[in-house]
Amino acid sequence: MAESKGALDGLVVLDLSRILAGPTATQLLGDFGARVIKVENPKTGGDDTRSWGPNYALNPDGTRSDLSAYFMAANRNKQSIAVDLSTPEGQDTIRKLAARADVVIENYKPGGLKKYGLDHETMLAAHPGLVYCSISGYGQTGPNRSQPGYDLMAQGFGGIMSLTGDPDGAPMKVGVGIADVMCGMYACIGILAALRHRDATGEGQHIDLALVDAQMAWLINEGTNFLTSGKEPVRRGNAHPNIVPYEAFETADGWFLLAVGNDGQFARFCDAFGLQSLAEDDAYRTNLARIENREVLIPQIAATLAKLPKAEVLRRCQDALVPAGPINTVKEALTSDQAVARETVREVPAAVKGGHVKLLANPLKLSRTPVRYDLAPPRFGQDSDAVLKMLGEDD
Repeated sequence: MAESKGALDGLVVLDLSRILAGPTATQLLGDFGARVIKVENPKTGGDDTRSWGPNYALNPDGTRSDLSAYFMAANRNKQSIAVDLSTPEGQDTIRKLAARADVVIENYKPGGLKKYGLDHETMLAAHPGLVYCSISGYGQTGPNRSQPGYDLMAQGFGGIMSLTGDPDGAPMKVGVGIADVMCGMYACIGILAALRHRDATGEGQHIDLALVDAQMAWLINEGTNFLTSGKEPVRRGNAHPNIVPYEAFETADGWFLLAVGNDGQFARFCDAFGLQSLAEDDAYRTNLARIENREVLIPQIAATLAKLPKAEVLRRCQDALVPAGPINTVKEALTSDQAVARETVREVPAAVKGGHVKLLANPLKLSRTPVRYDLAPPRFGQDSDAVLKMLGEDD
């Protein structure tokens, strides 16, 4: 399997992006076998996230490296070169690399690369078969196009914070940069679609992708709930707007998750916990009825579950074929038997203390072209000489 070529073997990606959304997209492309050349600014010491500690891989001598955990999360399977885009020499290097590339991806402010002649219009005119992806906070058009875009701003503007958190608490962002990550996934999908078109027609194109657009796209059922009803969705904590009971419940010794997805499961759940009268009550017999009467139903379920130990509750649910599960910490999740069996954590050889770095694996299991883990996240500029020699450049 390790000898197999990736699905994107031979593809060259010029990565002018930094932080999380763009690097997530290019890491995915690198996982599939593409050669990703990450361009980093020598004036700033590279990608901003190299300094986003406090957790770092250590050098063999025990000193801190420039491989922060944040940077490593989105930058494996890449080569790093140091190029100053503000100089004529740097711009020339980028143009030469673009001439050899299939894909260019950048996340500068709209119009920010035009002064260097590295914008999509200029690059596509020179290389009509190029796929050029631009990621920004609000997109290349619209009244907010010039506003800076960070994950937090996208979550706030795009509506997800109004749905996240305790019903009586403050609006809450998701615990990780999910707007950035999902935007990176959309970018990867868009790039693959554009490459399919390029391979069929020879025609490249520009992809305009916004963090906020992507975030609003994954409002999914709650966004469509509003569009269908005109009613503003509200925060429900761990509860679900369209399924009841579907939330966290407290037991005698901890919390667990219950996800009753249909009426048959509800009947089996009630039978398992001596609540047959609820299953037979027309007020709760169907999911629609349970939604309408959730304020009365949930306290009854909660009172029963609160008297039982968590292990007993989970066993009864499992025996009754009712979806239920634990609420793991990150440590519990990543060290679970399931995570071990699925190789959720991968060790990649690296010139650091211990000889390797631990990374979160790509979740895709491809039978013919498995995901690659060829390159650990690069040190800043470590591949500059090799890439420039490829172009015939002097030091």
